[in-house]
Amino acid sequence: MGVVEQAPNDPRRAAVNPLLKLALELGPLGVFVVANARLGIFAATGIFMVATIIALAASWWLTRRLAIMPMVTGVFVLIFGGLTIFLQNDLFLKIKPTIVNTLFGTALLGGLWFGRPLLGYVFDSAFRLDDQGWRKLTFRWGLYFFFLAGLNEVIWRTFSTDFWVNFKLFGVMTLTVLFTLAQMPLIQRHALPEQPGSV
Repeated sequence: MGVVEQAPNDPRRAAVNPLLKLALELGPLGVFVVANARLGIFAATGIFMVATIIALAASWWLTRRLAIMPMVTGVFVLIFGGLTIFLQNDLFLKIKPTIVNTLFGTALLGGLWFGRPLLGYVFDSAFRLDDQGWRKLTFRWGLYFFFLAGLNEVIWRTFSTDFWVNFKLFGVMTLTVLFTLAQMPLIQRHALPEQPGSV
């Protein structure tokens, strides 16, 4: 049994309830926002790291697979969070989203260049698409990740740390929901039949 999720159209791929998936991915960030407001950025960073490990462990327990995007993000949270606490410098935590989003954007567009639409691997998706749908959606998400990387740089360099922390959850989540909704016509055109059964 492998550790990383199967290919997006693999019939053995375990389906995860979308609300549970959302809770596992956004839960640590929500904990980080609350902890920052009460305890400050450095204590919140430590709590964020622990919450990230718990979310990854829960995901593994439910599916026996680790989705690539949360796994890579989690590794960066632990590395940059550790540097933030050890050096008592929140710069490392602030540039983490820039690096992660640039990494994902580069991987997606680079994969397309080599004829490999990788979005289905990056997202443990609540939907399944045909190959053409994955190619189109991969291109759009690749550009969106670069947009988020640039936006993160503007926000942390321009506003306070508290504003940046709250924007990471509420601002980015709102933008991502709106962006995802804008992709729904494409998703519906290229959707494959749903697999029976969900975790």
